[in-house]
Amino acid sequence: MQQQASTPSPRAKQRTERSRPSFFWLLAVLILPPMAAMVKIRLHGEKLPAKGAFVLSPNHYSEIDPVVMGMATWYLGRLPRFLAKASLFKVPVVGWFLRTSGQIPVERAGSRSHAALRAAEELVEKGRMVVVYPEGSLTRDPELWPMRGKTGAVRIALEQGIPLIPVAHWGTQELMPRYGKKLHPFPRKTIDVAVGKPVDLSAFADGPLDQATLARATTVVMDEIAELLAGLRGEPAPVERWDPSKRGQTETGRFDG
Repeated sequence: MQQQASTPSPRAKQRTERSRPSFFWLLAVLILPPMAAMVKIRLHGEKLPAKGAFVLSPNHYSEIDPVVMGMATWYLGRLPRFLAKASLFKVPVVGWFLRTSGQIPVERAGSRSHAALRAAEELVEKGRMVVVYPEGSLTRDPELWPMRGKTGAVRIALEQGIPLIPVAHWGTQELMPRYGKKLHPFPRKTIDVAVGKPVDLSAFADGPLDQATLARATTVVMDEIAELLAGLRGEPAPVERWDPSKRGQTETGRFDG
């Protein structure tokens, strides 16, 4: 897959969602300069829709991934809104930024675990994009390939009738390794981000959205993400996605194997 790096022109930026005043301007002023000193983002592939709702589904292998994806979507003219771990909302300062910028807390289990999907659907109704990590947590794959996905991303896309756009990035692990707690800013890192075309989910749109259907659709999405990542890494992706349940692994919490 041949991809060309791209950056929005100043004229294009003026017509994007981010040109409207919002709290994101403050976040950009606070976050972009120090992050830009540490990393260079190279954009490849498709552009994001300039307006309208869609689900953006990236791979996930570092705790700093959301910041990197936030930078990429900002550069592409859209305001990043994430489904984020509920525990982050309890962290002083960080929690305030998350709540004020409209991020969505995700409970991993319990009766509130579906509330995040409903909140994401509210964003969709307002024509906004929402970033949903289909893996749900950092990949367990020892080579950092996408693992088996969960169904939340495709459920939102299919129920709301909106596009689901896959995206992959590579290089973030050099800034912060999987489960790492410290940044490694020097020397400056290059992170490649590839945006794919909307996934064709038409085969799943007309039937009942039962668990089996959603699981098949999620497999299609994870394969698309893996293919994008293969293009960035310059090597073929595994034929099958890593499945923690078949490896005796839990799907949440730290794992060093």
